[in-house]
Amino acid sequence: MVLTLLLAAAFPAALPAQATFHGNIARTGVYDSPGPRRLGGVKWTFKAGGPIVTSPVIAAGVVYIASLDGHLYAIDQESGREKWNFKSRMPIASSPAVAGGTLYFVSSAGSLAALDVATGTPKWVFAIEYERKFEAKNLHGLPSAAQTIPDAWDVFTSSPAVADGKVYFGSGDAHVYAIDAATGRRKWDYPTSKSWVIGTPAVRDGVVYVGTSDSSRFMALDAKSGRLRFNFKAGSYIFSSAALAGDMAYVGSHNGRLYAVDAKTGAPVWEFQTEASKNDPMKVLNPDGTLTEAIFAPVFGDFQDMYITALRFVSIGALMSSPAVDRGTVYVGSMDGNLYALR
Repeated sequence: MVLTLLLAAAFPAALPAQATFHGNIARTGVYDSPGPRRLGGVKWTFKAGGPIVTSPVIAAGVVYIASLDGHLYAIDQESGREKWNFKSRMPIASSPAVAGGTLYFVSSAGSLAALDVATGTPKWVFAIEYERKFEAKNLHGLPSAAQTIPDAWDVFTSSPAVADGKVYFGSGDAHVYAIDAATGRRKWDYPTSKSWVIGTPAVRDGVVYVGTSDSSRFMALDAKSGRLRFNFKAGSYIFSSAALAGDMAYVGSHNGRLYAVDAKTGAPVWEFQTEASKNDPMKVLNPDGTLTEAIFAPVFGDFQDMYITALRFVSIGALMSSPAVDRGTVYVGSMDGNLYALR
């Protein structure tokens, strides 16, 4: 749970599309340029030094993305070559925002950091209390009942937004709900079979697009009524937030596949699969991309198995990153450490 904080500074009034998480400061997931209707192939691949759970942002021909290796990378959009990188002392799980010549991200220590967008040189750091992972006893039903366990699936740190001369971001030292903006009342809810909804909903033309974890669904709901419009069954969990571009929706899954579906019907159009997912070294996938029982095979028989399960998803290049779309290309990070440019 997070508390929204803000800082006033000399920023532009708003960010251009793509220069922040989920496409714009409203977090709608809508991108101005259409993405590929057919998958032509991989334009380029950039290899980071560790798994990627963050999402790419694009500004002035540069793609920015952070990795759990503690680096934030600036990559040329056309060639895929590194322009610079910044090394944090801890893993980075925050997607950046770019505005007014400055890049902002939230460190795993909980601080808001500002870098020069041209060089990656630090400008300033606003330090707050350290970022806490969610923890509980008997978490996910795992023994022991008395042991307080940090949640291995608490993977993301808040992604900042910049507007009206302020930076907004969430901190793990307080409480984040979705309510009616005018009255504070709940408008509707939709049952997800007790499955988590981790990603940020994408919203366009009166339709809400969102994925689920345990039930592995990608759904479109009517924004006014909450009525289901379509239900696409993915092979595995969806922590990724969908990108809407043209008549397509793009969303990643834990099975190492990026799904491209028709935004009106939910019909699958194409999918991309990471090489790690194809190779499947720990044998956790069925041929159709669903999970085998091996993904949950116990090793220690206690809470430590949760972390081994996370490692199994790393081995297949799970796509927890949310895709970004620009100039007919989809950009998405993977837990195999690669940033993919797909056209």
